[in-house]
Order: sequence, then structure tokens, then C-alpha cells
Amino acid sequence: MSQAFIREGDEQGLSDIDPTMNALLNFLTRENNGIRVYEKETMKHSAGRQIHLMSNGMTYTKDEKGRWMVSVN
Repeated sequence: MSQAFIREGDEQGLSDIDPTMNALLNFLTRENNGIRVYEKETMKHSAGRQIHLMSNGMTYTKDEKGRWMVSVN
């Protein structure tokens, strides 16, 4: 389906995507106007969560329900 048919407000948000790295990469690439976003580094947070540093300069992790979110270090 063409994105021209997506109504405003129907856009998928970060917390709506599947909890996989592939889904995150695809979502971030779409948000980055098609310019590929890739994982640069994975770190472990003191709370035990994995933090993913991405090529867009942002860090992402999953919340307690397994949904993606922007990580605040």
C-alpha cells in the first residue's frame, strides 16, 4: 500500500513496532527518509537492559513490556 493512502494519525510509532532489531532498523530507516540506519554498538545498562547505539546518534532500549523506546542514559 502506498504511503499516500495513510491518514494522518495512522502512522506507526516507535512503541508500536515489533520488539526485534530488524523492525527497529526498518522503522528508523523509514523515519530517516530512507537513509539506512544501523547499529553501531550494544551496551548493557546497570538495570540489565541492552542499550543500542544507532548510526542516527540516538540510543534505544526496550521497556518492561518489551516495547522499543528512546534510551535516556
